[in-house]
Amino acid sequence: MADTEHMKATMRRYAELFNAGDHVAVADLYADGAVIEDPVGKPPVEGRAAIEKFYADSIAAGAKLTAHEVRGSYGDRSAMRFSADLPGLHIDGIEVMTFDEDGKVVRMEAFWGPGDFLTT
Repeated sequence: MADTEHMKATMRRYAELFNAGDHVAVADLYADGAVIEDPVGKPPVEGRAAIEKFYADSIAAGAKLTAHEVRGSYGDRSAMRFSADLPGLHIDGIEVMTFDEDGKVVRMEAFWGPGDFLTT
């Protein structure tokens, strides 16, 4: 199992790579067969190619992430309070990542909904 510091560092790195526009490096944080549910309740994004496209599309849309607080756990998960800014939209939410024994992300769930964004 990945240790808490690795999980927290990965979540911070994820935001840095995303903001640098490197969708390939963001996807490299994920294990093969990983799943993204962003936001929870929407159809999942599954597998490396789909994850890479998800981040490429998000970056191309002009999204920027801010990692506000990152928390670890005694288990295989870490959580981050984040905000995402896109042209005309600001979202506040929580992301939870689940890690495998090699320290790769196997699942990412983003918690935000209709009451969690503002149009700008």
